[in-house]
Amino acid sequence: MGTLPTIRINLDSSEPAYRQIAGALRTLLVDGTFAVGYQLPPVRQLATDLGVHHNTVAQAYHILADEGWLTLRRRHGAVVIERCSPKPTPEVRSAFLRRLRELGAEAKAAGLAPDVVADTMRAVARHFVERRLARG
Repeated sequence: MGTLPTIRINLDSSEPAYRQIAGALRTLLVDGTFAVGYQLPPVRQLATDLGVHHNTVAQAYHILADEGWLTLRRRHGAVVIERCSPKPTPEVRSAFLRRLRELGAEAKAAGLAPDVVADTMRAVARHFVERRLARG
């Protein structure tokens, strides 16, 4: 088990802590921060580090396991596994578009200009393309 990069959650957020944890770890997984075989911290250790109940971390780990990022085994913990890229279904695309619209609405409500939102989205997309090209 290596050192986990710092992840932060906002306990005052309307987004549940388990989703924040899963989202932060998913971002690290997508970025390739963890190699196949990397062992994530035990549930109780990460829960203590983040100041949440251990079931909150366990729920986040289960989400990532269901998405095919991790294998969960007793006494072996959460281990990163090779993940095949799934083919997006129309439902996945629709849910993604809905989430983007929600984020856009949040950005507008927070006072961010549309060009800032668009530039940020382009930068994120460019990052994914660059990561994919770097992996070959």
